[in-house]
Amino acid sequence: MTTLLVIAKEPVPGRVKTRLTTRYTPTEAAVLAEAALADTLQAVRDTPAARRVLVLDGTPGAWLPPGVEVVPQARGGLDERLAAAFAGCSGPALLIGMDTPQVTPALLAQGLELATGEASFGPAEDGGFWALGLAEPDPALLYGVPMSVPETGAVQRQRLVDAGLTVCDLPLLRDVDTPEDARLVAAAAPGSRFASAMARLARAGAR
Repeated sequence: MTTLLVIAKEPVPGRVKTRLTTRYTPTEAAVLAEAALADTLQAVRDTPAARRVLVLDGTPGAWLPPGVEVVPQARGGLDERLAAAFAGCSGPALLIGMDTPQVTPALLAQGLELATGEASFGPAEDGGFWALGLAEPDPALLYGVPMSVPETGAVQRQRLVDAGLTVCDLPLLRDVDTPEDARLVAAAAPGSRFASAMARLARAGAR
């Protein structure tokens, strides 16, 4: 059974996208986070898969589309929460975050298809990763990987290689972390909810 996983936080002001608050208010940052999450979930909805699961820290809102299961995030560090997300899967699974609203169903389908081999890996511009696919989800492949540091992606990919897995790489994408990231991602996905939210904030006078 193929599974698409999205790990995310509820878009609550002050709890999400805090690095955007060098330019935006916490409420504006949450608006952008909600738009990014909605874009991501729409892409997931439009991608063929047996299961679509949102692994959520918080409570679902109006942004949740039909057809997506919601399960709570596990406690612990990000490596433990990602490992727990995979532990709930049977068969090939592809996990992404809520930080790449430019992602497309075609990219997700490619990641899931490659994951049915042994593993797929989507590197991020900041040194992390935006996607991780496993043919046989094994939480041990994530435990202890240092998260949110420049070497996260390299360490995670090497962990897969060291486990003897054939790793197929996906295209490099930019996560939305900083205001400059937000500007570049909006420009790369002009028809997205995220780009529309950025434009509304600009019209409203956001700096």
